[in-house]
Amino acid sequence: MSMRKRVGWIAGSAAAVLVAAGAITYAVAEGEGGGAADVPAADSADAGFARDMAVHHQQAVEMSFIVRDRTKDEDVRRLAYDIAQTQANQRGMLLGWLDLWGLPKVSSDAPMTWMDMGGMADGEDGALMPGMATNTELKKLESLSGKQAEIFYLQLMTDHHKGGIHMAEGCVSRCTVKVEKRIAQGMVNAQESEIDLMTDMLKERGAAPRS
Repeated sequence: MSMRKRVGWIAGSAAAVLVAAGAITYAVAEGEGGGAADVPAADSADAGFARDMAVHHQQAVEMSFIVRDRTKDEDVRRLAYDIAQTQANQRGMLLGWLDLWGLPKVSSDAPMTWMDMGGMADGEDGALMPGMATNTELKKLESLSGKQAEIFYLQLMTDHHKGGIHMAEGCVSRCTVKVEKRIAQGMVNAQESEIDLMTDMLKERGAAPRS
């Protein structure tokens, strides 16, 4: 399969995830599996995942918009657009769940506390959670253009996806709201596919993931 077709296939899969996400949000609103007793606590894994992944997704959107303006390569621009669109919509869904549950979108707890990793996420140079780029790395991405920007973006996003997968797998094992666990597993599957695609795109540019 050509790279362009693979990027298009990823885009189609992302669209399907968003349709499913809409149905899942409706299911949460309807209280699938029960009523008010199923609303998670503010310090639960369900709420922690929703809050932290919303922040994690926001950075992916930011990086994708940066590279979109730093390269003219169609495949990279299409991938960046698809990631930005998918993660912006998922971010809205995650924040929407918190609204539906009547829970705060910001917690006094350190990020990743719900995964017993609060002490590990010190937020040094803006990297609050696993895989997140530092402020220095974001500034570097903004300074690059062309092939250099493409490579650095693909490397940063690969790391970002690996961290996102770790968090989503944490929700799959710790969250109690069934529909949230399902969408978390969907994130794992989609981001694993995108990592494979980005690894191949890096190889085409004579580069490789950083780790």
